[in-house]
Amino acid sequence: MRLNEVTFNDARPVEGYGPGFFRIGGAVYEGAVLTGPGGTGLWAGYEDDAPLAALAGQVDVLFIGTGGEIAHIPAALRDRLEARGIGVETMASPAAARTYNVLLSEGRRVALAMLPV
Repeated sequence: MRLNEVTFNDARPVEGYGPGFFRIGGAVYEGAVLTGPGGTGLWAGYEDDAPLAALAGQVDVLFIGTGGEIAHIPAALRDRLEARGIGVETMASPAAARTYNVLLSEGRRVALAMLPV
């Protein structure tokens, strides 16, 4: 088996998570978080759609981690994001973090918003 080192260039991968926190690019964030081309910061949840909408033109896909279990996001939020040309994929936060890291390592245009587990 051959192992290859993954390089993320300037992107910041999700390095870990636990009850109520995420570690992204060496920094720890308590609570919900948004990371993407513009950097990483806290996110106020589904009602805080302005920073998500601002990703239009910068990303092709936004992964939304719904916490410890997969759940539906508000339909109005999905509709607003898709109307701006942002593909939305929802999954449990651990799966969203892993998927984000894989696509990020491939140089894809992705962002990630997650609720804590």
